[in-house]
Amino acid sequence: MGTAAGVEARLPVRSDLDLMWVRQHVRQAAAQLGFGLVDQTKLVTAASELARNTLVYGGGGTVESEHLVDGSAHGLRLTFSDQGPGITDVEQALSDGYTSGDGLGMGLGGARRLVHEFSIESAPGAGTTVRVTSWTGRPPRPREEF
Repeated sequence: MGTAAGVEARLPVRSDLDLMWVRQHVRQAAAQLGFGLVDQTKLVTAASELARNTLVYGGGGTVESEHLVDGSAHGLRLTFSDQGPGITDVEQALSDGYTSGDGLGMGLGGARRLVHEFSIESAPGAGTTVRVTSWTGRPPRPREEF
């Protein structure tokens, strides 16, 4: 959905300092695209959780940021990639209350609820890629029942 207007940034996720830079970049990019403060905060929160997962569970990786355009709506797509051990059971990892560490406690499922679009590709030994997109001027995604 939407047309990419180009990769804005490709940031390393290799340290706690990098996590700070990711949060700062996402907040600035969202503000420039016209996201309101609440939507900026949701996207920064999701990005923070996903970047921490990339660092802690994936052994580090990258995040790419892309500006999307769909009619009059602007979007920000973030792609978190690592070459870590992968996720054995993606459905379990997405379930509420699941944790395998000491992150923000919201997990992948919580991050998914904070954005409009969410996809994950992972397999044991093959790393993980999580892609999230949020749009200006669109209602939040409906809650999904599992």
